[in-house]
Amino acid sequence: MSEHETPADHPIDLDRIRRAVREILLAVGEDPEREGLLETPARVARMYAEIFRGLHQEPRVHLRKSFTQRCDEMVLIRDIRLVSFCEHHLLPVIGKAHVAYIPNGKVVGLSKIPRVVDVLSKRPQLQERLTQQIADLLMDELKARGVGVVIEASHSCMTIRGVKKPGSSFVTSAVRGGFKDNPATRAEFMSLVFGARH
Repeated sequence: MSEHETPADHPIDLDRIRRAVREILLAVGEDPEREGLLETPARVARMYAEIFRGLHQEPRVHLRKSFTQRCDEMVLIRDIRLVSFCEHHLLPVIGKAHVAYIPNGKVVGLSKIPRVVDVLSKRPQLQERLTQQIADLLMDELKARGVGVVIEASHSCMTIRGVKKPGSSFVTSAVRGGFKDNPATRAEFMSLVFGARH
């Protein structure tokens, strides 16, 4: 177990996934014994172990090491690529997160916030919840003076099935502290995230 993993009551059961995928193939009318599908259940099991690994990781560990730094201006990491899976259909959600915070005497390494985004996104998710989780975690762990998070993503459950609207983008935001209380700070954040597109 790596330093970024925590003991889980329900670790990923590869054999159980293999059996379930085989049943799905049978249920849709396929032959799981044909050559092209023989290894598919095992492949899917390994894929699920990879894409849902965040269920067994603790995102807070990435924020525990900080550096004392006098800084009272916004720190923004823009265009953090994320891949998650919507919990309603287990289909991919692909997009990017923009995360900003106003330090309160300490900052974290640049790679730490993308790692937090990665851990929290590697779970069956709702985009609304993911956005709030990132904001709340940064506020709690960094004791930041404010946090702003925007996520823009394309949901396969909307683009390849159901309403079938490819090209649509779902945008969520969460603001805490100074980003919520100060309209100028919030406007600066949104301008830094979206301004270059206009």
